[in-house]
Amino acid sequence: MERHPEGFRPAIAAIVAALRVTAWVQRAPPPPAQQDLCAIFARHPHWYDQARDAEARWSIPATTLMAFIQLESGFRRGARPPREYLFDIIPWKRISSAYGYGQIQDPVWGEYLNDRPAIGRSRRHIDDVLDFIGWYNRATVERIGIEPANVKHLYLAYHQGRTGYRRGDWRRKPAIENYAERVAARASDYRRQLRTCRARFDCDGLLEFGPWCSGSNPQNPDTSASKRGTPRRARWGARGHSRAR
Repeated sequence: MERHPEGFRPAIAAIVAALRVTAWVQRAPPPPAQQDLCAIFARHPHWYDQARDAEARWSIPATTLMAFIQLESGFRRGARPPREYLFDIIPWKRISSAYGYGQIQDPVWGEYLNDRPAIGRSRRHIDDVLDFIGWYNRATVERIGIEPANVKHLYLAYHQGRTGYRRGDWRRKPAIENYAERVAARASDYRRQLRTCRARFDCDGLLEFGPWCSGSNPQNPDTSASKRGTPRRARWGARGHSRAR
């Protein structure tokens, strides 16, 4: 009879438990109070860490990243656009390939995977979508010159694609411009709210206390990850201005 080394079963049990926790995290239900970023992060504290990491990587504020997701999908990981109907009865194809937390279309998701390959990336994983939105907006900042603080125009370029934005397509679509203003307003609300609770989430780790606290300076609650480092410059392929939606 085969004998396993001592500690084999506890190790397997720990791995299984970790996989179960990971699966639960990825199935996290949408937060009920979506207008309150502090409440969202209190319910899903790992989202704060992931948003902060994306902010540090791309120098796009975490509050902007979260506002994009809230208005795009309502934090529903499997969100899709509605289907078209044949003869107003028969369900047919969907109006676009937009999918997941960020309503990201297939072509630009493929560009992202080519530029930032990693096993298991998914539009259903909020950490990957936060990274994608930062990646896409950083390219918009560098290629078009929109300031990171100009959330309305970052969103217009995200929704219309950079080519469509440059053509000014959004000027003929007041509904889209109105929606972009809503995203900017939500990001502003989130930024104001986060000032009141950032320290709580910066210091909630097992070893995060006192001088080892990983977040902002408690004397300056507006200090953000984007002020603590420079972004990684992305590589851009020939396909260029694909729509995020």
